[in-house]
Amino acid sequence: MAGMLEICVDSLASARAAIRGGADRLELCSALAVGGLTPYGELMRQIRAECNIPIRCLMRPRAGDFLYTAEEIHMMAEQIEELRRLGADGFVIGCLTPEGHLDAAAMAPLLAAAQGSGLTLHRCIDVSRDPAETFLAAGKLGFDAVLTSGAAGSCLQGMDMLGRLLQLRDECGGPEVLIGAGVKASVITSIRQRFPGARAFHMSGKADVASGMRFRREGVPMGLPGLDEWHIQQTDAQAVLEARQALDS
Repeated sequence: MAGMLEICVDSLASARAAIRGGADRLELCSALAVGGLTPYGELMRQIRAECNIPIRCLMRPRAGDFLYTAEEIHMMAEQIEELRRLGADGFVIGCLTPEGHLDAAAMAPLLAAAQGSGLTLHRCIDVSRDPAETFLAAGKLGFDAVLTSGAAGSCLQGMDMLGRLLQLRDECGGPEVLIGAGVKASVITSIRQRFPGARAFHMSGKADVASGMRFRREGVPMGLPGLDEWHIQQTDAQAVLEARQALDS
């Protein structure tokens, strides 16, 4: 299998940059500053109007843990149906039980709404009780990819677990191991030197773009304390291109 590079984007500008850089697939979300939330339908419409690249939408109704209420699950199922109508090819989902296991019952309405679309288990695996068990359970539920840092703060820190998951992928015919968290060209090279079978990577390639505002009132934050209001993070096409070259080399 050829290498696969997925770029996580939360704007039309970032999607355009990711495509210019050579992305194979987009993960579409909103609010990357808090780890990504469910994207807006109109953003899905805008991107699909410009390109035919595969797009998987992150389904995450809020920041925080992956223990969801019945109302949150119902909302996500409704959003999946809407995003499918707008052209999404797949979905990035995941629910955990209070004990930290994959919650198949909670995800059942989401899987039903996805109706055979591509499925990625998101990084709930990295905070689950047993990532290897979670990986195998995801395969049984029909997921074709699992996004993971190897249960660590970054993929370089999670190398041992990534190696275990890659081994399980090959031994059990499990989902693709989609390596994320801190991915860039040099990281792809390092991981593939240790694990030649690593072939799927996920990154945002963000760079800070200065705000066009000339008048700037300081000391009036609009969100999280310390968040820079005068720079916008967008995908950098050059960072994606360099990752593409590292993966293809």
